[in-house]
Amino acid sequence: MSPQPPAPSTPVRLFAPTKQDDQSSHLHRQLVGWVALLLPILVWTIADLRPTEGLQPGKILGSISAYYYTGAVAAFCGSLVALTAFFFTYRGYKGGRRDLQTAWVAGIASLLVAFFPTTAPLVALTPTWWAPWMMKVHYISAAVLFGCLIYFSLVLFRKSSSKDGELPTAKKWRNRCYFWCGVGMAACMLWALSTYFTGGTIFWAEAIALVFFAVSWLVKGRAGWTLVTVGRQTLHYGSHPRQLIYDVWRAIR
Repeated sequence: MSPQPPAPSTPVRLFAPTKQDDQSSHLHRQLVGWVALLLPILVWTIADLRPTEGLQPGKILGSISAYYYTGAVAAFCGSLVALTAFFFTYRGYKGGRRDLQTAWVAGIASLLVAFFPTTAPLVALTPTWWAPWMMKVHYISAAVLFGCLIYFSLVLFRKSSSKDGELPTAKKWRNRCYFWCGVGMAACMLWALSTYFTGGTIFWAEAIALVFFAVSWLVKGRAGWTLVTVGRQTLHYGSHPRQLIYDVWRAIR
């Protein structure tokens, strides 16, 4: 007989406690981070599994946006629309109008990036409805989107409600992480801009910028707490993954 699963316990705390003035959940922030982190991997993998005629399978395209014209179009647009939904429903902290406003601007920008594609990697892949002005809307929207994300990391995420000015050690560490993520995204934007003169690919600049974006939001959503908790529960349940999945789902709900 197989060993019995552990007896049901109190619901596991999958996410770190939030402050009273926090109007958004850590789950919300983590979802933003995971979508951003997985986007470059998804589009490259799916495009390789669903090759497009005229494009070499597995070859990195000139930009992440170019995957709009591949078999990964659903993953590309779906991820951006998901980010739009998360930004539109993000509330930040009570009384923080800048959180709300910045999230709305980022949401509109990400939607425009999805709906107004860049140039196709091959002329033959260009749809009849595409026009050159769409490329301008695409790049302006992408710049606005990353500008908002940099602002989140450098300014909004680093704010504190501490009245005495002395921050806890953990908050100081997180603030340093937000700072370097913001600086990293800004550096990647300059890198992407430089390709206008060099003619190089911007795929890696975009991909690394998305990693910085993701890390910033995952740290803000206290993903470390969640990963450690899931790890402990996995060891606790051992060979009974169904119970683990049930408890994780119950915690998310």
